[in-house]
Amino acid sequence: MNNSELLSNDTAPSPNGFIQHGEEGFAGMRKAGRLAAECLDMLVPLAKPGISSAALDRAAFEFVMDHGAKPACLGYRGYRHTTCISINHVICHGIPSDKPLKEGDIANIDVTLIVDGWHGDTSRMFYFGEPSVLAKRLTDTTFEAMWKAIEIVKPGATLRDIGEAIQTHAEAAGFSVVRDFCGHGVGQVFHCPPNVVHYASYKDRFGSHQTPATPLVEGMFFTIEPMINTGKPDAKVKRDGWTAVTRDRSLSAQFEHCIGVTKDGFEVFTKSPAGFDRPPFKG
Repeated sequence: MNNSELLSNDTAPSPNGFIQHGEEGFAGMRKAGRLAAECLDMLVPLAKPGISSAALDRAAFEFVMDHGAKPACLGYRGYRHTTCISINHVICHGIPSDKPLKEGDIANIDVTLIVDGWHGDTSRMFYFGEPSVLAKRLTDTTFEAMWKAIEIVKPGATLRDIGEAIQTHAEAAGFSVVRDFCGHGVGQVFHCPPNVVHYASYKDRFGSHQTPATPLVEGMFFTIEPMINTGKPDAKVKRDGWTAVTRDRSLSAQFEHCIGVTKDGFEVFTKSPAGFDRPPFKG
């Protein structure tokens, strides 16, 4: 089945192959994005030392069910949980477990809900007690890098602009940007074009390269979700096939929002209604 067969009446493939959405799509994403953000808000008072990531995952599942939505990750490619919870040196796709979180741990909690066919995909860092100064600086830098990228989104800006904003801010702070994972198109499909990489330039064995300067167009939906490390950018996936960790066991942080490109800028679908945008959470 191709993308055009999956779309609602106000969506269409653009000439560059990306899906462009109309007002129906924006309305659907607002609803799904808000509920996903509310799910993370619900977890804030639970996120304390001694709780397990499995308990947080169960709370998220109950929230999703109570609100008549569907957990997009549950059953996705065989995954068995509602959330991904990535602790300390885990970059992304951390599998919830019964091991208690400890004083000073940091974790990214990532949730995607399906509401009336639309996917609200978001993640946020959480502190468990008082983290180290380095962990706080990493978390703040990752949040700032995401927002520097979001704020340049508009028709005519490019995917390279997004990556450059993130890479410049992260590296200026002495941190590195993970290359192995990226943001993605989202909407009625969980993952679709474009790939939204979080850097503008990179080197491999063939030399130096630049991220393609693909222009953004009105109606595009995608995630911006930088993963930033205190050490080197290198990642490896554990034998479970999901959990990605830093090779040097340095700390990693991530934030994620769903974005829609509007006529003259952007709309963020997944902002916290409670104002719990980044830790430490107040209220």
